Formats: sequence, structure tokens, C-alpha cells
Amino acid sequence: MSGAVDRRALVAALVARRGSALLLTGLGSPAWDLAAAGDHPQHFYLWGGMGGAFAMGLGLALARPDRRVVVLTGDGEALMGLASLATIAAQRPPNLALLVLDNRVYGETGGQPTATASGVDLAAIAAAAGFSATLRLESPDRAEAALDLLLTAPGPVLVQARVDHRPLPLVLPLKDAVAAKHRLRAALGVEQETGP
Repeated sequence: MSGAVDRRALVAALVARRGSALLLTGLGSPAWDLAAAGDHPQHFYLWGGMGGAFAMGLGLALARPDRRVVVLTGDGEALMGLASLATIAAQRPPNLALLVLDNRVYGETGGQPTATASGVDLAAIAAAAGFSATLRLESPDRAEAALDLLLTAPGPVLVQARVDHRPLPLVLPLKDAVAAKHRLRAALGVEQETGP
């Protein structure tokens, strides 16, 4: 799609500027995008919990107010977790940022159109809920502003990035949920890292 943002380039730029931020993904393509940018102990991948990424990010942000938490998910999962936007707005965690990679289809189940294909504006919904800032990223020339918002602006913030839905090579991240949990906890200094 002409004018759409390259999802892998955007995620790679986010990883390059991440600093001490914790990056958490929803299932499917956002997890593969983050893994393609390079795996790291500060990354946590959700598997099989569609609709739960926003809530998981909120819990992590509240538990660790000293760390920036950035949730990367797709429009399908974001639509499934809309109620979490109200809870996030009510809690107002200043360290939470949400990046919705909006390709307007359910990519994992055959490419059926999501509600964003019909004009549902997730950034406007977040703004109406009371988020501190939102941005609709529809062209690459605003990517730096989006990254600044995600990594430095007082939260909660949401960026809805319009990306195309062309197939990309799968880059599977760590799939063992227990190992992923222990790895993240070790990165946070909560427990010592254990061997494989």
C-alpha cells in the first residue's frame, strides 16, 4: 500500500532507541516483527492470549513505574481489548505506551477485514477515553514523532500506525512462556537467570 509505514522498519527503529524500555507484544505479526528486530531479555511475547496485550502492559507498567513499557500489538487484538483502554485511561500510568500496527485485517486467520478497515479510529477512541496523547501514523515521515511519543511522552499514549498487510518472513521468538517469564524477571532484577 502506497504511503503505509513499513512495520519492520518502524519496530527496528523502536528497538534501536528502546534504552531501558520493556517491550511486550501481542500475538502474531507484532511478535514476529519484534523478533526480527533482534531478541532481547527486555522483550516479552504473549502467545495465545488475544486481546490481553493492553491489560498485560498495564499490569507491568503499574508493577514497574521505574521502567517505560511499550506494548506492540495489531488492530485485531486492539479491537478485542478495547475495554482495557478505559482501564488504562482511568489508571493513567505515565510510563505506558501502546503501538498498534494496524494492517486492517486479521492476519492470523485469513485476512478478514477488521473494523479499522471500515474507519474505526483507535487513536480517537484512546483520546476520548482520556489518554495523555495519541497519534495516527500514516506515513513514514512522521515515524520519528511517533517514536518520541512512544518512548518519552508522559503516558498513557497510543500510536496507531497504518501498515500494509503484505506477507513477511516469520521470525519466531521465544515460545516457552515459563522461560520468557523467568528471562524478563531476571532482566528486571527480580530473580536470577536460570539456564535452559
